Amino acid sequence: MRRRTPPPPSPLPQRDGVDAVRVRLPGDGQWATVREHLVERFGAARAGIVEGMFAAGRIVGADGRAVAPDTAYVPGMFVWFHRDLPAEEPVPFPLEIVYRDDHIVVADKPHFLATTPRGSHVTETALARLRRELDLPALGAAHRLDRLTAGLVLFTVRPEERGAYQTLFRDRRVRKVYEAVAPYDPSLALPVTVRSRIVKERGTLTAREVPGEPNAVSRVELLEHRADGRARYRLTPQTGQTHQLRVHMSALGIPILGDPLYPEVTAPGPAGDFRRPLQLLARELEFTDPVTGAAHRLLSGRTLAAWSSYDGWDGGQ
Repeated sequence: MRRRTPPPPSPLPQRDGVDAVRVRLPGDGQWATVREHLVERFGAARAGIVEGMFAAGRIVGADGRAVAPDTAYVPGMFVWFHRDLPAEEPVPFPLEIVYRDDHIVVADKPHFLATTPRGSHVTETALARLRRELDLPALGAAHRLDRLTAGLVLFTVRPEERGAYQTLFRDRRVRKVYEAVAPYDPSLALPVTVRSRIVKERGTLTAREVPGEPNAVSRVELLEHRADGRARYRLTPQTGQTHQLRVHMSALGIPILGDPLYPEVTAPGPAGDFRRPLQLLARELEFTDPVTGAAHRLLSGRTLAAWSSYDGWDGGQ
């Protein structure tokens, strides 16, 4: 099997903890110049932006030199540039470090902070923050948590070791335990292991259960409940489908408090609205380090506000 040649390193430094965009020119292109390809690639509406970036020398080649707009198109050529990013609403909650060594960083992520840059969340992400705060530009994420979910996320310090840690999650060799606050249903027999088939189409906000071979398995246990109708649950996923725990809790008739998608999609709040966070917390990670052989059992120090201070959570204080 022919090995794929890795791309050259970026000639541009990170900006605010975010990598430059890398574009590889297609091998079957018929464009005369690099400019023609980029204008077509990014659309006529952004042609003026592309022209301005060329004029400012912001599009560079592997040698770090500015690429002229009339540079001949070369199939397989790489170019880099930094996007102009809109101002992002700061997420006003700390990102705590639970564990750090020469190979990994495990952070305790707050609600509302995305794990990695995506869409409108770029500099206000856990990865970008940690790269800046720890001065670790090569830091990468071994897995992800939803932006609305709080708790433990594992990052890798060395790019050449990232695959080993990602494989831990792929092969289900990491024990993950979550905690949630949701309604109490005395008629629901717990603990229960939920098995279903979950699919999520690209471009849709929600995942859904469909008939077929199960690809999502979650164990749901009741930890305690209160007379006001709330309960605290331990959730142990055995698989990692998108929104799996949220879908399964909703299907049981006990949707997680603060969930804007399940059982019904609600209108998004305004930018900077950090009230009523989703009451789901990645409480525990347990694994054997594939590089050092060390056994780790790491715990989040966060609490779920709807359990510890319901009035404050419900009132958005």
